[in-house]
Amino acid sequence: MPVNMRVPRRTLLVLCGSAGSGKSTFAAQHFGAPPTTIVSSDHCRELICDDPNNQQANLDTFDLFYYIINKRLFNGRFTVADSTALRPDARLRLWEIARRHGYLACLLVFNLPAELCLERDRQRTRQVGPQVIAYHAGLLQQALLAIPNEDWDQTHILTENDMDAVIEVQG
Repeated sequence: MPVNMRVPRRTLLVLCGSAGSGKSTFAAQHFGAPPTTIVSSDHCRELICDDPNNQQANLDTFDLFYYIINKRLFNGRFTVADSTALRPDARLRLWEIARRHGYLACLLVFNLPAELCLERDRQRTRQVGPQVIAYHAGLLQQALLAIPNEDWDQTHILTENDMDAVIEVQG
């Protein structure tokens, strides 16, 4: 049975999950019109240094990522934050941005097996590799323990069977 969610237009929807878990694909399928709805850390990294894999540009990448999200929320736009958001400080920063603008803070966690993420990673043009997937899998397990104690307005945990979830943006 698919997951069904309703969120108001004044929502910051934060995607959380490993590389290869399908976050960007899910976002594009559900929120890709207009494509500006999705603020992707990979796209921000590419804007900064022409290489979405260059981890050396992370500081500037996330300065831009948070800046764009702030500006979209300031202008009353429904926004999807597409990054791994596996670390508590990353989730907290996004939660704080939502609160600052009077937005609902909704977390969508992609709880997929590391093996599936690795298989998907192997099929990508831009691979992160097995070490990164394993690292992300560990962070995801920590996140799944921490998230119930975080102050999200809505939290939805998706498994590989929930990729056809229905998300309705109201208003």
